[in-house]
Amino acid sequence: MDGQRELCTFPLAPNHKMKLSAAGFLTIQDLKGIEPAQLGKDTGLSLEDSEGVLNTVNVADKMHWKSGARCGLSALDLLQEEQSLPGIITFSEKVDQMLGVGVQLCKVTELCGEPGVGKTQFCLQLAVDIQIPTVFGGLHGEAVYIDTEGSFITERLADIIAATIRHCEHIAQMEPNEELLEHLKSLTMQHMLTGIHYYRCYNYVQLLAIVHLLPAFLKNHPKVKLVIIDSLAAPFHHDFEDFSLRTRILTSMAQSLVKMAAEFKISVVLTNKMTTKLNSSGDNGAHLVPALGESWGHACTIRVNLHWEGDQRRAWLCKSPSQAETTVPYQITTGGIRDIIMEERNQAQNAEDETPVKQQKLS
Repeated sequence: MDGQRELCTFPLAPNHKMKLSAAGFLTIQDLKGIEPAQLGKDTGLSLEDSEGVLNTVNVADKMHWKSGARCGLSALDLLQEEQSLPGIITFSEKVDQMLGVGVQLCKVTELCGEPGVGKTQFCLQLAVDIQIPTVFGGLHGEAVYIDTEGSFITERLADIIAATIRHCEHIAQMEPNEELLEHLKSLTMQHMLTGIHYYRCYNYVQLLAIVHLLPAFLKNHPKVKLVIIDSLAAPFHHDFEDFSLRTRILTSMAQSLVKMAAEFKISVVLTNKMTTKLNSSGDNGAHLVPALGESWGHACTIRVNLHWEGDQRRAWLCKSPSQAETTVPYQITTGGIRDIIMEERNQAQNAEDETPVKQQKLS
């Protein structure tokens, strides 16, 4: 593996990344030949933490490429390499734990759900979170946002950016050092808005064209670590009467996105709506399923179903190659996606019991 791979791309604890970076350890090459005791002395990490850092880095260092093709990799090597990939945080610890390390790189993740449950809110949150500097536990990347429904609202995005900046300011106050303060100076509203490359698509032809041009764009913009399509279903909902043609186009697009995610080590996040499917039992009943058909359901690597249970939003991980099927609650605040704190929920429930009028659900 390239000795210049940055240490921030490994699944290390945020405070470990900060201490490594502050001590001048930025790439794999910087750790070559160093012993755990010396690393602990240089960074302030405990001996156990230093051993853990070196073990994580050394596992990835065993992975190598020869003439552009992998050679000599065992199944264990592949597993360890996958586990070494970082994730994009969502600002909901429960959702991040459900997904493993947040939204994974090198994978295609689908967020499906009914209108108003928070699919676009997740996309906006991720487009901001990908830009968080590595010293604050982020990936210091950029995002491509492909909007097919016109749901990209800059005012809402500004709210999420402002909350993210406040979060990083709080970290800098808790653990003040020169590097944190230096990165904090560049963490501005204008800078983070500039880090989101926005495209508006009005039909499937425009969407196909952008997906076709993305590889060249990614080569010229290596900081891009996230591609969002919100939503994939919209362009294919009205323009198609030939469902077999739609399936072929979707399959081809899925293959392109999967290849792109693996080749450029980026995360691809798609949103999908729900549609009604009649029960096969013949009892005239029906239930909601993700749109675009069963064939599309096999294309994405990870599928998360966002839905309501009473007045609470919940995320159900219904498809993942590495994580168990799980359901967790989340909420949408002014600052973006967050966990539901039980004390807050109890207070909200008490207020609702006293007030007969329910609050309107957020879009």
